Amino acid sequence: MPSTDDDADTGLLSPLWAGTPVAAVTSDLAVLHAIVRFEAALATVTAPPGVAARITAAGVGLDPAEIAREARAGGNPVIPTVNALRAKLDDEAAHWLHRGATSQDALDTALALVAKDAVAIIIADATAAVEAFAVHAVAHRETVMVGRTLTQPATPITLGLKLAGWARGVASAAAEVRRAAAAYPVQLGGAAGTLAAFTASGADSIDIASRLARDLGLADPVAPWHVWRAPVTRLGDTLVEMTDAFGTVSENTTALARLGELDDGAAGGSSTMPQKSNPVRAVLINAASRQATHLLSALHTAAITVDERPDGAWHAEWEPFRSLLRIAGGAASLGRDLAEGLRVHPEVIAAHVTSAGLDLIAERQRFAIGDAVAADYLGVAGELVDRLLAEAREVLE
Repeated sequence: MPSTDDDADTGLLSPLWAGTPVAAVTSDLAVLHAIVRFEAALATVTAPPGVAARITAAGVGLDPAEIAREARAGGNPVIPTVNALRAKLDDEAAHWLHRGATSQDALDTALALVAKDAVAIIIADATAAVEAFAVHAVAHRETVMVGRTLTQPATPITLGLKLAGWARGVASAAAEVRRAAAAYPVQLGGAAGTLAAFTASGADSIDIASRLARDLGLADPVAPWHVWRAPVTRLGDTLVEMTDAFGTVSENTTALARLGELDDGAAGGSSTMPQKSNPVRAVLINAASRQATHLLSALHTAAITVDERPDGAWHAEWEPFRSLLRIAGGAASLGRDLAEGLRVHPEVIAAHVTSAGLDLIAERQRFAIGDAVAADYLGVAGELVDRLLAEAREVLE
């Protein structure tokens, strides 16, 4: 069957994020709407009253597929978007449209707005996952299990301690993502990053940038950052910290599911083996964590720039950045599902503790196994659970 434009951007090969809220806020249509939003906000702070509303209205019905095709001619989607808007505007609004800005201003800011929406979803899912892990951790603060190092039995631990560690890792990552997103600035520099078009007309260009930032809910830029890509890479770094945290959860979940000690509650099926119950949530999160680092590498490579606006480095950034938002969003969504649906099998855990026998008490002979685990050990483990959960909640406040 021949493909059509409608086939694009649906996530057929990305079950991690397809159909999730983060997919909607990072879609081609969402990016297009964000470009229009930038243009309208710019008119709000520079043009006569009413122009911004007319620009917003002109943005209704624009076709992302058509814009994408026409973007090949100029190398970015802003040029055909502005042309399409101008064709629908009266002379006054057309005069003020995109006035003083350049394509990079519009697209950098549009992607900042997309990131802001995506991060809000990611933080909500991550926070819910932390709370769910915390509930499990408290419930299993005295569930003794085999601690394993380098894949082999080591000493006793509690499942509660492991789960509290998961909660702390996700909470810490979520706090870093939120911090980086809050510092993400609006972009406004004009053709070569000097804001000269505004200054030439007698306007206060710095004030315009500040007002634009406030209107869009983004951070106020110290200066245009066309070739200083730290806002992008810093947010990218934190998104990978998020996928790392959930990746650790997924690796542990699949390992323990193999042993029958717990499962992710997904009951994933097989196309050919009806008996299978695959931990698909953990599997997809695992895939996300393996992809994320490569996307981050692409962002850092694109951050090495030249001139006042780079030739290709900036262009190489867009898709990895959006993909990283989607992957982190998918990991957080599935991580929440995993945390809320986690099923523990205490009888299997206890059987493994018993079968490990003396291996678990080699470090300290006074440790027993099963119900006779030393009270002081459980006390320390319980205290660590409390400390980890308190830290997790603190960083999320």
